[in-house]
Amino acid sequence: MARVVITGGAGFLGSHLADELLGRGDEVVAIDNLSTGNNANIEHLLALPGFTFVEHDVSKYVWVPGGVDAVLHFASPASPVDYLKLPIQTLKVGSLGTHNTLGLAKAKGATYFLASTSEVYGDPQVHPQTEGYWGNVNPVGPRGVYDEAKRFSEAMTMAYHRSHGIDTRIVRIFNTYGPRMRLDDGRVVSNFIVQALKGDPLTIFGDGCQTRSFCFVEDEVRGLIALLDSEEHHPVNLGNPNEFTIRELAEIVLEVTGSSSVIEHRPLPTDDPTQRQPDITRARDLLDWEPQVQLREGVERTVAYFRSIV
Repeated sequence: MARVVITGGAGFLGSHLADELLGRGDEVVAIDNLSTGNNANIEHLLALPGFTFVEHDVSKYVWVPGGVDAVLHFASPASPVDYLKLPIQTLKVGSLGTHNTLGLAKAKGATYFLASTSEVYGDPQVHPQTEGYWGNVNPVGPRGVYDEAKRFSEAMTMAYHRSHGIDTRIVRIFNTYGPRMRLDDGRVVSNFIVQALKGDPLTIFGDGCQTRSFCFVEDEVRGLIALLDSEEHHPVNLGNPNEFTIRELAEIVLEVTGSSSVIEHRPLPTDDPTQRQPDITRARDLLDWEPQVQLREGVERTVAYFRSIV
């Protein structure tokens, strides 16, 4: 049994991670300021003796009484809609929030786990992306608030590892989807599903030929826990290496939902990546991990969730 702190614990990924850790007997302290998280994601956990929820902004000083074995920093707006609406808060949670939670881990002698992102690769000129690729990020573009916040947080994490001997993990998460995504979170999978279920046009930005790699949340969480339980300090990609165009995703959503929605094209946002695909060689070798849920099955399971709330 371990006692684990999860920042962003009421969010999409954080709440699923809390489920799995509690399921294996760990105690979980979830911290969230609910700016993009939702109490509904953790309602089913509130009565459990091993679960504690604290509403708090980790950009401010963070302290948790008692012993802590691991600090998992997942707090951050994570979709373009959110971080473009909350640019300064996004920079603060990646900088001040990372510093504060690293301080907690140092004080408690705990393992520190940073949720980074494939966005550190920017609009990549290397394909697929390996952990050794340094990225192609526009630091002064609108997306830079998220990309550079995560790049800084990785640097800060490694500095604490080298200077203070903190036991660290860094995961670079590629597009993840599944139940508990917000209706309005602006991510492409949830956007398409909600639009299809409502009979609205599916909005594709650009020509739809840009690619992404979509990982179902169940697979992602399995990989996150495998990395937490490992001894790997350097960044590890976790995502599904199967690459799809946005147009292909839209067609799968229309087939699964049976929707008669049409596809509507809109201008491509600034600095939107043209391609994104993880090289997961390190995850396979170090963690014996790879995704198992194929895109169509994952979309079907996600559609079932959204039908219950739309």
